[in-house]
Amino acid sequence: MTDTAHQAVPAALAQTTLASAFSESPTPMVLTEVRGGAHPIVWANAAFLALTGYAWHELEGRNCRMLQGPLTDRETVARISAAVAEGRSFEAELVNYRKDGTSFWNGMTLSPVRDATGAVTHYYSAQADMTGKHSLEVAMTLANIDLERRVSEQTADLRATLEQKTALLHEVDHRVKNNLQVISSLMLLKARRTPEGEARDALNGMAERIGALSTVHRMLYSAGDVTRFDLREFADDFLGDLVAGLDGERTAVSAAIDSVAVSAAMAAPLALMLHELATNAVRHAFPDNRAGRVSITARRRDGALHMLIEDDGVGLAAAIPNPAGFGRSLVEMVVRQLRGTIAWSETTPGTRVEISVPLDAISLREAADTTAEELPQWAK
Repeated sequence: MTDTAHQAVPAALAQTTLASAFSESPTPMVLTEVRGGAHPIVWANAAFLALTGYAWHELEGRNCRMLQGPLTDRETVARISAAVAEGRSFEAELVNYRKDGTSFWNGMTLSPVRDATGAVTHYYSAQADMTGKHSLEVAMTLANIDLERRVSEQTADLRATLEQKTALLHEVDHRVKNNLQVISSLMLLKARRTPEGEARDALNGMAERIGALSTVHRMLYSAGDVTRFDLREFADDFLGDLVAGLDGERTAVSAAIDSVAVSAAMAAPLALMLHELATNAVRHAFPDNRAGRVSITARRRDGALHMLIEDDGVGLAAAIPNPAGFGRSLVEMVVRQLRGTIAWSETTPGTRVEISVPLDAISLREAADTTAEELPQWAK
């Protein structure tokens, strides 16, 4: 069968077929006639009658404005009138009313019907009941409002809890700092009353280590974020005190430390490690008034903290033995605690210590558990 054969459908049959299809369609449809601007209804299908609740004799010859009511949007109505006056198509959703007075959201499309000369003779409109869609939108809007309210309330609660926790951490750090300072002062007082020798040296050394821990808690207390610790700030503070007690003409200390923010759980172990390596270098690398230098660098690279401590002293092998000392054991224990690596090496002259520690090495719980497990080794 050719295309010509498909097109050769009698006009009367085509009109009858279209009329039957529109009449039986489940989509509400209505046709108005352009007659002096009155636009009376001249045809409506059964679906339109079912949607509006009117019988045909109640609609025939009347204008679709009869479906409007108190909640019908006047601006939308004005836009519809303008489109019809200009003979163009239009789509809109607005509130209409059934015969029984109940409202529904009507999604309509208006299309002009033209004659052979192009003049608009009728307007055809397809309707759709959009009430369910709008009810869902209203429900979703109300749900979103309620959700936003709940989120806002929970956020406020969390913020208040966080503020309380932060205040508590500040208070804990403040009290720990004060207690450590008292303990350090007591140990220094005892050291001054202890005869010179290993016992006094041990007391002084422990007092300095406790002082380093006190500095950590002081910085955590004074910082805006009690969960973070800036290694460079601690190093500047600690090394400033260390250099102040040295003969600058004999021993030079240089430091290049990045501003690396580490977790509060890593603060104490790193502070102990830096304290131990720096003080051991200036005290034991240059015996017999030997001049020398100590350099300390700390860089953040590839998610890890890389530290390098070098001196041009006598070296590990030539250093004076200290049976009571445990500085090296302490440093190695701290590096293990932080899941890092450490390498000691002799240079010509001096000693080189390389340390690498992952910056997410340890949590607060792990810090407490690991330190408790390692404590017996401190005395070895």
